[in-house]
Amino acid sequence: MAIITIQVDDNIKRAFEAASLKTQQELSSIIQLFFRQNLHNKTLTQVMTEISDRATERGLTPEILQELLADNNDE
Repeated sequence: MAIITIQVDDNIKRAFEAASLKTQQELSSIIQLFFRQNLHNKTLTQVMTEISDRATERGLTPEILQELLADNNDE
């Protein structure tokens, strides 16, 4: 696996460094998916719509999402 560098402000850098290894790995996975699926050629709105549509197709409901987010905040 390769390492890339991106520019972020100091607050983002500190937050990333303070995040758990699991969270850092999840963010890495999101970035990989973004570029693997050629999403960088689309607008943010298009990407968000696609993600929402895929999640809905796979059975994600607002209630399940809230539960997942609450569980993640408990860690």
